[in-house]
Amino acid sequence: MFTSLLRYPLGSLLAVSIGVLAPLSQASPLGTHEYPQADTWPFGPLVTSGRDIKDTRNQTVVYAGANWPGHGEVMIPDGLTYQSVETVVTKIKSAGVNAIRLTYAIQMIDEIYDNGGDDITVRAAFIQALGEANGTARFDEFLQKNPIFDESTTRLQVFDAVAEECAKQEIYINLDNHMSQGAWCCNTRDGNSWFGDTYFDVDNWTRGLAYMADHGRSWRALTSMSLRNELRRPDNNPQLNEESYHWQDWYEYMRQGADAVNGANPDVLVVLSGLDFDTWVNPVVEGTALEPGSGLFDRADFAGYGADKLVLELHNYANNAANCDGLKRDLYAKGYRALHPEDPQTVNVFPVLLTEFGFAQATAWNSVYATCLAEMLAEERAGWFIWVIAGSYYIRSGIQDYEETWGLLNHDWSDWRSPDYIEQGFMPLIRDTVSP
Repeated sequence: MFTSLLRYPLGSLLAVSIGVLAPLSQASPLGTHEYPQADTWPFGPLVTSGRDIKDTRNQTVVYAGANWPGHGEVMIPDGLTYQSVETVVTKIKSAGVNAIRLTYAIQMIDEIYDNGGDDITVRAAFIQALGEANGTARFDEFLQKNPIFDESTTRLQVFDAVAEECAKQEIYINLDNHMSQGAWCCNTRDGNSWFGDTYFDVDNWTRGLAYMADHGRSWRALTSMSLRNELRRPDNNPQLNEESYHWQDWYEYMRQGADAVNGANPDVLVVLSGLDFDTWVNPVVEGTALEPGSGLFDRADFAGYGADKLVLELHNYANNAANCDGLKRDLYAKGYRALHPEDPQTVNVFPVLLTEFGFAQATAWNSVYATCLAEMLAEERAGWFIWVIAGSYYIRSGIQDYEETWGLLNHDWSDWRSPDYIEQGFMPLIRDTVSP
């Protein structure tokens, strides 16, 4: 989610070349627990077919879900000091949600490598992020609400528990690399903006993608992975901005990321995000030059999976929109044209996911922006993830126990923040997009 009014603490991310670290096989719990898919939910592997995502029954899959952040300083999914994993998943399932966009930070994987292949404990993660006193107190609350965990539980084991509960309740997971640092996202000066930025080491990024893709082979609910959240100008680094922030380099690096994911886990869909906080992907859809070069997007460059594993994503926070037709036209031009092979400007047809949009739950759910997006998503029958499940964060922008007024859930994650929106807006949106 974009905001320009944020502070970012200096993370411990080390930009160390992958070549001088232990091989992935020494640090990653390789996928020895691959799950049978074809004849049971999620009826995968999922594939793309033109504008649609299909399962093994040839039924169209439309994600209708919400973002569950796990990329903050603690680097576990938020909310678990207030409620159990099972309680949170059960609550969102009760509204009809069929998918979550689960976010993580590359720093988590960097620290696993730095620790000889072992993840750090959740206790250590809370203390590292919140300080000794508050971190210990929050960890005790975490254990009280989640008796399935203990003092030895690691961060990845919490992600595993979320994935297991999602599988039990038949909720798809789109696993999203949100940041390199474990921190709130985003602005253009946070050092996480673009490939080669202060904390955005490309080798560590591809290594982290491969690690999580491989680790996720044991997650029955994992059906797709987003390569990077909200690519944006690195305004803190004028030289990088001038020399590299363009579609030509985007293509080079996104191919590396996609290859890393597919090489480690060929079952998952690979989700490509665009430029300027993921607000446009026009050159990919329209087959125009990836400037400043003259090269074009070519599925053949994604060897062995380009034809049926690639998905596009967009974000939209045009919260002040006053005209629905104008908002729809803008979204169509910036990427939703990909859903329309009948349009002569459409060169490359893809499924398109709206992986972030949102608003203040109590006051803005019936705004032009909110109602227009709901109308468009239903018309397109396109997948989406609202920002955000979280009623509060362990820490955000230096503030502990931060209140999230955009959250579907209230501060302690015990109930809906706006029951009116859930009943009159959210649940109808789910029905309108998921139902044929």
